[in-house]
Amino acid sequence: MPTSIALSDDERNSLLLTLRSDHDPALRLRAHIVLLLASGYTWAVVAAVLFCSTRTIARWQGRFLAGRLDALHDAARGGPPSRAAGWLAVLSGWASELTPRAFGWLRSRWTCAVLALTLWQVHRVRLGREAVRRQLRRAGLVWRRPRPVLRQPDPDKDSIIKGLRQLLRTLPADEVALFQDEADVQTNPDIGPMWMRRGCQAEVETPGDNRKNYLAGSLNWRTGALIRTVGPKRNGALFIAHLEDLRRRLRRYRKIHLILDNATFHDSKAVRDYLRRHPGRFELHWLPKRAPECNPVERVWWHLREEITRNHKCKTLDELIDLVFAWLTARAPFAVEGSTYANLQAG
Repeated sequence: MPTSIALSDDERNSLLLTLRSDHDPALRLRAHIVLLLASGYTWAVVAAVLFCSTRTIARWQGRFLAGRLDALHDAARGGPPSRAAGWLAVLSGWASELTPRAFGWLRSRWTCAVLALTLWQVHRVRLGREAVRRQLRRAGLVWRRPRPVLRQPDPDKDSIIKGLRQLLRTLPADEVALFQDEADVQTNPDIGPMWMRRGCQAEVETPGDNRKNYLAGSLNWRTGALIRTVGPKRNGALFIAHLEDLRRRLRRYRKIHLILDNATFHDSKAVRDYLRRHPGRFELHWLPKRAPECNPVERVWWHLREEITRNHKCKTLDELIDLVFAWLTARAPFAVEGSTYANLQAG
């Protein structure tokens, strides 16, 4: 007669957590067996439900009664450590600290097959790529897209940001500061993740001939309002048209401080001629080079892509522009996101 199992509340909760979330399928099976036995199910029912043998049920019932929860965890690996486990540190070190080129391979990143081949060539240890994959996961490594980082930041970044923060902190009431940038809007949609049925990949139609317009936008530091100008090209003509929109829309302010990136057309001869025709009306402040995170308008464009232009189904450019303008109007005012200008009072 099989011996019954009685569980405390803590043991039951621990087994349920293991069953629902543990990464090891063998350990989940053992937890499931114990839970079913503790609920009064016979060995025949447990074997039929879990597709396991009565010998397996007897083994883990006995080990649980002898050692409780620890017995399940101690035996989770199922016998003595495999040969692959001894090379865990070597494989994880290669994958996280070195590149294949260090071993003479003409490759920029590791795959499980290349790691297995390197292990054979260097140490004469033969492992399959799936064994390598399991070891990497056991070491806490995952296959993900890396985050790009700038190798050579602007050496003057700290002093430039300090000056901009001082400008915003001491901005007079009759002057206004805006963060400016451009973004493209095109009928060819950016592709991003979406919900779809498993095994049936969703489709996003792309046009045969892509059409594109550009938005020039300026985010008001005080109010969060976004003033935008649309044009066919990202050039000095679009920037000058945007400056004219700012000059007309912000007539109440004596001076307009425009904080912007170092795009060449922002400092073209045509732009300088325009600024000379309106002396004292504009003052341009240049952001650090290669530092888009310092421009809060970039976050507005990010939200625009995530919520509107990614995977869009607009058939024409005019339809897409109308949708973009409707979203910009509905979402305004925008918050100045990011930590660069945190703790400053927009007064």
